[in-house]
Amino acid sequence: MSEYCVVVAEGSRARFFTVEQAEIPELESGPNLVEHSSMANPEHQARGNAIYADLRSGRNRSAYGSGHGYDDHRNQHDAEMERRFAREIARKLDEMTRGNGTQRVVLCAEKQMLGYLRPNLNGAIPHGVAVHEVPKDLAKLSVRQLHERLAKDGYIPRRKARNGH
Repeated sequence: MSEYCVVVAEGSRARFFTVEQAEIPELESGPNLVEHSSMANPEHQARGNAIYADLRSGRNRSAYGSGHGYDDHRNQHDAEMERRFAREIARKLDEMTRGNGTQRVVLCAEKQMLGYLRPNLNGAIPHGVAVHEVPKDLAKLSVRQLHERLAKDGYIPRRKARNGH
């Protein structure tokens, strides 16, 4: 498949790419970042009313004016949801890298998501494959913008113009 595998992840979505050489270098520019698949985290997208029936937080007041704080464990639920999504991302990355000649994985995610991904990468990436972390949320970039950004920072090869043009 490709020497490079690129994953761009955030809480609600992950996108999977490879860097592919131009089929006819004399006529096409390349190499090109090619998106192969994406996955969504529907639990993350359904935050708020769809997950939590009562959006109140903070204090519960009695009829006499005194109140007490309560914790409905939303943060714990959100963290577990992110961990599950990180495991799914690692499984997909494992599928993409095994037996495909991948030598480098570029993992782009904001710092919290990287924290959830790291423990899941052990065993999910073949031995000898280099992992480069990019602690930035690049999920909203187009394929062309993502390629330019990662190439500018030295993570993947730059696109070259067609030969003769």
